Amino acid sequence: MAPGAVPVVRDAGPGDVAAIRRFGEACVRPHYTPLIGADAAADQVRRWWNETYLGGAVAAGLVVVADDGGQVVGVGQRGRSGADHVIYKLYVHPRYRGHGWGPRLLDALAARLPADADRLCVEHFAANGRAGAFYEREGFAVERIEPDPTGDPALGVVWRARPLAPPTDVPGQA
Repeated sequence: MAPGAVPVVRDAGPGDVAAIRRFGEACVRPHYTPLIGADAAADQVRRWWNETYLGGAVAAGLVVVADDGGQVVGVGQRGRSGADHVIYKLYVHPRYRGHGWGPRLLDALAARLPADADRLCVEHFAANGRAGAFYEREGFAVERIEPDPTGDPALGVVWRARPLAPPTDVPGQA
């Protein structure tokens, strides 16, 4: 990357799947292990960061990446839960945190929602206080907490939502 250049947020393409998988393996497991334990963290990587799953999400146009000169340094993925539009992944490499990449990934995902979408949801583990604080700063309010079926409070899932701004009126149009 040229001096002074910064990462860009862009749609992920098929050629990014392997890099996204590597990003997940390198960043997700170390992040989650202290929060939810090594086994649960490894399960997250195995289930949600494999090439088959990621390839389908990328092909469906649901994934954006922060790209620093061809290196994936952040990932965001959206999807659906019933009628709700949901962000299921939003991760920034630790070296890039605190510089606005999380909000930029979030904005990129929101910008790709259908025009009639009126709210955006996110979900995160109850133990992930860093994610909770980030989403609260970004205007997401807690709607519910789904307990983990095994009773582990760390693995409870916190669901948050925020309204999306309605389209601005164009002057001269009724």
